[in-house]
Amino acid sequence: RYRCKGCRRTFNAVTKTPLAGLRMKDKWPAQAEAMIDGVSIAKAAKRCDVDYTTAFRWRHRFLASLAGDKPAALSGIVEGDETFILESFKGKRSGLPRKARKRGGKSAKRGISAEQIPVLVARDRHGATTDAVLPKLNRVSITAALGGIVTSANEFCCDSGTAIVAFARRAGIPTHILPMPGKPNSKAPDFHINNVNAFHSRLKEWLRPFHGVATKNLPNYLGWRRILEALGQTVMPDDFIFGAIGFGPYQ
Repeated sequence: RYRCKGCRRTFNAVTKTPLAGLRMKDKWPAQAEAMIDGVSIAKAAKRCDVDYTTAFRWRHRFLASLAGDKPAALSGIVEGDETFILESFKGKRSGLPRKARKRGGKSAKRGISAEQIPVLVARDRHGATTDAVLPKLNRVSITAALGGIVTSANEFCCDSGTAIVAFARRAGIPTHILPMPGKPNSKAPDFHINNVNAFHSRLKEWLRPFHGVATKNLPNYLGWRRILEALGQTVMPDDFIFGAIGFGPYQ
């Protein structure tokens, strides 16, 4: 512990961080390993030899800081696109606006509907990634998510979506509107959105074993996936612990 010379109060390395007050520090590396492996709450509880509710609380304490660990700016060519994730009230026992689903379930309607939550992802060619759960798929929401992160210094690649194009044009960002992912135009091979769409695919495949993620917790899971993408095969349990106290890969 340390003592502040000004106020004389003591503190330690996790004071006023999401890990403050959590006990059994010797089991934190095992919890971090479980998160690297992406195992369920039940399996994480078994690995750490803690109760199921403790494993759930630890997961979201570890993710609280990582949810906001995003790059301050993206560089060079940036790809931006939205994907949609089924709305979920997982964990809520009463007051549901619809009939409960089992193990994730399916939407009542095909295609995009009010049940699908828009998630915006922007990614540069160096792998730096930012994302946001949008309250609405409109220019205002996209500006709140990408304003100052994607700027006129970038070359912005996106599809022909009305909201994302309006954001780019209002911000004066050089924009390349692409009709669909796929083979780049031979005249401009560097401009495409294949990387961001590949990220969408990896994200959804990674989320699949969780059988639905509560929409209120979705930013935490995006932060979780972001650290795995940022560190790749080099990720270690210490990386998750440092990320949990505010020293993530982008901080």
